[in-house]
Amino acid sequence: MPTVPALVGPVLFKAACPDCRACFELSAGSLRLAIGASRRTTFYSFTCPECDAAVRKPAGERIVELLTGGGVRTLRLHSTV
Repeated sequence: MPTVPALVGPVLFKAACPDCRACFELSAGSLRLAIGASRRTTFYSFTCPECDAAVRKPAGERIVELLTGGGVRTLRLHSTV
């Protein structure tokens, strides 16, 4: 029985800029995810393609799961205790 290849395109994430209020889609390569020891130190960031603002937003468990599953580069932050 022949198999049909899956049609898989690049993963895109919807995002919005709090500065200029633009809404857009970003590829995994346009986002960065930092996972820290607490909710305050776990966030994702990107540069707004409309106004070039550096945007940083908190990332809860579901966001972390979606971004890592979509191929976003992840930095694990270590505590210095």
